[in-house]
Formats: sequence, C-alpha cells, structure tokens
Amino acid sequence: MAGKSHGNNTVAVVTKIVKPIAEQLGLILWDVRFVKEGASWYLRVFIDKEGGVTLDDCEAMSRAINDPLDEADPISQAYFLEVSSPGIERELTRPTHFEAMRGRDVSVKLFRPTESGEKEIIAELAGLDGDRILLRDLDGIPFEINRKDAVSVRLYDLYDCGEDGNDAPDVTDQPEV
Repeated sequence: MAGKSHGNNTVAVVTKIVKPIAEQLGLILWDVRFVKEGASWYLRVFIDKEGGVTLDDCEAMSRAINDPLDEADPISQAYFLEVSSPGIERELTRPTHFEAMRGRDVSVKLFRPTESGEKEIIAELAGLDGDRILLRDLDGIPFEINRKDAVSVRLYDLYDCGEDGNDAPDVTDQPEV
C-alpha cells in the first residue's frame, strides 16, 4: 500500500500522532514500539506520569488515540494496540530516557563479560554522552560503558530481588500478625 509506514518509520509517524494526545491527558509518552510476534503485529504505546500510571490512564490513552490512528492509517497490516506503563524496571533506549533517569540505579547487561567476569553491572546512572553510558559505582567512582557493548539498560529495582541479592525480600524475620 502506498504511503503506509513500516518499522522505525511507523514508530516516528505514530509518535507524532500520539505524543500531543498524551500531553493533553497529562501523560508522558515514554516509548512507541511496533513489533511482530509470531504471526501478529503489536503497536505498543508506553506512557508515564508523576506518581505512576493507572489502568484508567491506559484506558483513557487507548480510547483517545484509537480514532486519530484510524484516521491517519499509518500502518498497512492489521495490528493489536497495547497501551501500558513502561514498568518499574523500564528499559532505557532513548537519550531522553537516560536524562530522565539520571541519578537512579540501573542494570546494564553486557554482551561480553567484563575483565572481572561480570555480565551485569548495577550502578548509578550519571548520564549519556553520545555512545557512552556514564555511571558511578557504589563508592561514587565514575566509569563508562560503550552503548554498543550493552544488551540492555534498565532501571534497577532493589526491592525486586531483596537487598541481599536473593530473588525475594527476606520476610522470615517478620513478626506474625
């Protein structure tokens, strides 16, 4: 179909359509992804706001963008529209993501282990400078990782794995109720 968008171009066109709508609803457009999973295509719109996103926010955004997307018709194939929060362990993919999460702890998963054998690094995000992810270790010492060496960069939720690094917080010492 002539004039229809594909791949990254689809993301750019959809972003242009939905970003002002998100702003009108008091939301931040975090990301737009157009992906194929199995035989189906998914248009995923991730929204955020101060204090967190509710199910009502997702529903309001979905309803608000449905007609403008239908009218613009930027996608040639059938797809499923999903609107959600990027989550507490959101992936940082754009420079704006890195700027917004500066000072927060992140998990950087690497393609190859470091000299000390680590394939995942937990550190404070200091920023992004071109292709370099700027970090601070637990002692506040700055270091950097080249973006091309990172599989992913996500916010790190200490409470998801407990302070001792186990899969769940230790609740064995909690008093019985």
